Amino acid sequence: MPLGLIILACFILLPTIEIYLFIEVGSVIGAIPTILLTVASAAAGTYMLRQQGLSLLMRMRSEMEAGRVPSHEMMHGAMIVFAGLMLLIPGFFTDAIGLLLFIPPLREAIGKFLARHVKVQNIHVNPGYRRQDGTVDLNEDEWTSSRHGEDDEPSRPRNPDQISPWSDDDKKPR
Repeated sequence: MPLGLIILACFILLPTIEIYLFIEVGSVIGAIPTILLTVASAAAGTYMLRQQGLSLLMRMRSEMEAGRVPSHEMMHGAMIVFAGLMLLIPGFFTDAIGLLLFIPPLREAIGKFLARHVKVQNIHVNPGYRRQDGTVDLNEDEWTSSRHGEDDEPSRPRNPDQISPWSDDDKKPR
């Protein structure tokens, strides 16, 4: 199935499911409790996102300090952010998805499924701001002519407009 059709189906089906569930829940418990339940789920989602997100950041930091890539934690982090987003969207269907994604064993199972079925490609991009020691610095005071292969003056700071590939050299006075 093409991605465009899947996205279109989500834009049509998701609001339809949410409206249906609002009507059903509202007819059982009333309009005001339904609204309060929706607001409470958004508040709970924000709280859970904060708690689990901070815990995850600490685990990611310890993995990086140990010299390991925190790929497992990054997968969990992406799912926690998605879960928080689902809880912030008003509706019971999205709340159910969000709450389920806050369950670590379920996140683990989804992560394993995605690892088997999704191809991830690592692309190394050199933005051209790499200093001689290998660190990346976006501070314009550190820009040098050596980043463009002009080794005659490697430490002379340059104006970013002079070295930008998007600068319009024809309009500059010479």
